[in-house]
Amino acid sequence: MQKPSENTAVGRGYRIGVDARQLSTQVSGIGRYNAEVLSRLVEMGHEWFLYSHRPHVLGDWNRHNVHVRTAGISHTYLRMLWSQTVMPWWASQDGLDLFWSPLHRLPLVMPPGLARVVTIHDLVWRHAGQTMRPLNRWLDQTLMPHAVRASDRVVAVSGSTARDIEREMPFAAGRVRAIPLGATELGESEPRESLAALGLSGPFFLFVGTLEPRKNLGRLLEAWSRLPPGLGGGAVMAVVGGAGWGEVNVQVMVVTLGLQERVRVLGFVSDQQLATLYSHALFLAMPSLYEGFGLPLLEAASRGVPVLTSDISSMPEVAGDAGVLVSPLDVDSIVKGLAQMLDDTKFRSDLARRAVASAQRFSWDRSARRTMEVFEEAIEARRARGGRAP
Repeated sequence: MQKPSENTAVGRGYRIGVDARQLSTQVSGIGRYNAEVLSRLVEMGHEWFLYSHRPHVLGDWNRHNVHVRTAGISHTYLRMLWSQTVMPWWASQDGLDLFWSPLHRLPLVMPPGLARVVTIHDLVWRHAGQTMRPLNRWLDQTLMPHAVRASDRVVAVSGSTARDIEREMPFAAGRVRAIPLGATELGESEPRESLAALGLSGPFFLFVGTLEPRKNLGRLLEAWSRLPPGLGGGAVMAVVGGAGWGEVNVQVMVVTLGLQERVRVLGFVSDQQLATLYSHALFLAMPSLYEGFGLPLLEAASRGVPVLTSDISSMPEVAGDAGVLVSPLDVDSIVKGLAQMLDDTKFRSDLARRAVASAQRFSWDRSARRTMEVFEEAIEARRARGGRAP
């Protein structure tokens, strides 16, 4: 385990600690958020301390003003214990001005004068709790209110999530700041022909998401099975995403619904493959049961790809005028949306033209600048209260 060492402050900047555990796991939406925002924050100066239970796999943190503290822990329960003991001890030893958790929770005990900011990505535990692992649901519904109460400022990743927080936790009123995410640059896409290796030689539409109940893949596949095979020039559905939890076995679903010839299950793909898939897809289908933001919607729109998504939570906010909205619990509604996207080429082209402009409403650079402003607010608020909690 790396131990904290003595460090001198960089200029007159702040000393900011970060719960960087999401940088130590396979790429996910929250991991992307952490890496994208943090990579821009460290360019703004100040001194940064990244705390994680094991070495990072995301980002290059070899910077003069970045100090990496890592352990060698992989077991879930030991990781939880580490986050409540070692991480706050490191924060105390490093003499921080502010501690930022990019993921819902804070250590229960931290130095009393330390300013705190937590980012809340969603309230799945409240709105779609049945789609979560029982342990994670319990942890979020127990520790998230504590983190929000203890934080000087709370970052919400969408206006929808900000409203959810203030409805569920009225004590947070006045401290929540909505800061939308940005579209990650996935790299250059390859020619259309390269997708033949993935079984995509003809037209296709795309599903992107972790294979777990909240993504509503079962209803999307059922809707697809109700439509005739010739739609969209014989389009197939490409399913991209790593295994999650909840026994979402897409292969079994495909066989049960008789969709073997109309679905390609691609699993986890590289960023370049994902860029290529977005660039050549007819549209993205993402009728989730709940999203705090929905990064694939923005990633698709940034490449001029229209979206079919749900008419609830943050999804209309992110899709803007470049999407078709459906009721995620109503298979007939999803059927109608798919048929419209596949049947009406002009309609789909009109949405595609709007997509890039819609995506330009969001930017990682703006997200990082606003986040730094919130950090400064939090530090000043804590100092104004003489180091007392909100």
